[in-house]
Order: sequence, then structure tokens, then C-alpha cells
Amino acid sequence: MKPVIGITIGDAAGVGPEIIVKSLAEKEVYDICRPVVIGDLGIMRRAVSIIGKDLICRAIDDVVNGGHEFGRIDVIDLNNLPEDLPFAQVDPRAGKAAYEYVETAVKLALAGKIAAIATAPLNKDAMNQGGCHFPGHTEILAHLSATKDYAMMLTGGSLRVIHVSTHLSLRQACEKVKKERVLKVIQLAGQAMKTIGIEAPRIAVAGLNPHSGEGGLFGTEEIEEIIPAIESAKAMGLNVTGPVAPDTVFYRAALKKDFDIVVVMYHDQGHIPLKVLGFEEGVNITVGLPFIRTSVDHGTAFDIAGKGTANHLSMIESIRMAALMAQASAKGR
Repeated sequence: MKPVIGITIGDAAGVGPEIIVKSLAEKEVYDICRPVVIGDLGIMRRAVSIIGKDLICRAIDDVVNGGHEFGRIDVIDLNNLPEDLPFAQVDPRAGKAAYEYVETAVKLALAGKIAAIATAPLNKDAMNQGGCHFPGHTEILAHLSATKDYAMMLTGGSLRVIHVSTHLSLRQACEKVKKERVLKVIQLAGQAMKTIGIEAPRIAVAGLNPHSGEGGLFGTEEIEEIIPAIESAKAMGLNVTGPVAPDTVFYRAALKKDFDIVVVMYHDQGHIPLKVLGFEEGVNITVGLPFIRTSVDHGTAFDIAGKGTANHLSMIESIRMAALMAQASAKGR
């Protein structure tokens, strides 16, 4: 059976509903999965009218009642927003609703009713103004599933990266580079690669400092924390290389194909090269959760919200990756 993918609409004042409609207007999505939207029926109908597609949105009260037919969008309707919600504005109502969509999706995933979650973007400011105090999707999902060890992985173009830390200041991120955390992320990298069919992944670990510290001249984190983590990972049988200088590791991974994935030390170290190489098709994957979660690798795009012009390629790729990982997980059981 094709896996059921729960798609959350994110912040309804942004482009989330539009890119979901554009994605579900393509039959290939229904060829690989059974999509169910988790959001607000009125908002989804508004998005259909903006896009101008001949699609029908209908409310369902349970995933099992979905028809999963091309041309009909099944919506688990939380009915928590007005249909005239303004576009392109930070609105606490939209922020709170976006959290509730994710919360509902997690409950469905933990109950085994959906095989994976694919999320449209939320607005962190709106969510926090709405009383939901989290830095982003990754932290919400970890909280709702009581997950301690998790990491953000990005795929796009010819590159894959996984992060030791994400939504922290740069100063705080440097302080998070500890042996235990680096080792855990190396392990998560290996597990993630296997879920997409790479059985013996080649893992590179980026250094934190210029030239990976140059033997301690530019910092000692490599000597004290990163190298011990790599040695422990090798002792576990993982194929790990590093620390590789940050200014060359992405060239080697993306262009020379020396590595399948790069463990990066902080948010921008991984995001910048990936978005340069594959911004429109980037996918965000949360690794370590008790369920599969993918997401677009862009924000709410308030500057074009409501205009019907948003590119939906990242949403398509997120759904495709969720279906691929769900199918691989089902085969592994």
C-alpha cells in the first residue's frame, strides 16, 4: 500500500497552503502516496481559489475515511482560523494554529495512522506570540514525542548535511561542540542514510575552526572534542573521515562525491552551502524521532503570500522524500 503522508499547512498567512495545493495538483504525488492535509478547510479552499486549480477540498474526521483521490484534497479540519485571515502579517492566531496542526500530526504519527509528516513553513514570531514558545519545528517535534537525541538533516541538489546544533546563537553553538553530541550526530547520520537506501554511508565531519584548527593554532575544539568523537565512531564500525576543513568539505561531498553526508557543527555552516547548491529543491529531515518528518527548506515567504506565485518544488520533494523513507521503513520491519 502507498504510505499515508500527513501534510501540515504551517502558518496560513504565508505560502504554505498555496504550495500544498500546487503539489497536490500534480498526479505524481498520488502515485507515490496517500496525502492527507492537516489544517483548516476554509484556508485550503481559499488557496485553491488563488491557485486556480480544479480541485475539491473536503473535510474528513479520520485518516481512514480519506479517499486519497487525485482531484480531491482530504483535509483533517481543525477549523481554527477565519477564512479572511490577512496574508503576509505576523498573526498570533496563525502561529497558534500552526502549532496545533503539528500537534495533531504528531498524535496521528504516534498512533500509526500516518506513515510520515511533511510540514509547510511556520512563522516563529507568530507562533511565540500565539503562546507556543519554541524556536521552530524541530524542537516542537522533539518535545511532543519526548525525543532527547535528534538532529536536523538537509538534502538538496548534490549535498546532504546534518547539524550538531541549529537554532542557537553562534557563541552558544560553539559551546555545543562536545564529544558526546558530535558522536551522537555521526550515529544519526549513519542511521539516516540507511533509511534512504545507503547501507554503508561515507560520513565526513566538518571542523569548527578555520583549517580545522590547524593543530590547535586557531582553536582546540577539533583536538579536544571532534577528533575523539570521530575515533569513537570508527570504533563502532562507521566509515567516518575528518575533521575536514570547512572550506573544502562541501566541495568534496557535493562535487567530487567523496562523501554521502557531512556532519556540520552549526546552522549556517550547513545551510549556506546547501541552499547555494539546491535551494528550490531542499528538504529538511528531522532525524532521531520515532516517526518520519520532512519539510520544505524555506520560510513563509510573506512577501509573495496570497499571490499564487510561490515555487512548490521543495514541497513536492518533501512529500516524495517522506514517501520514500516510509516505504523503506515498512520494508525494514
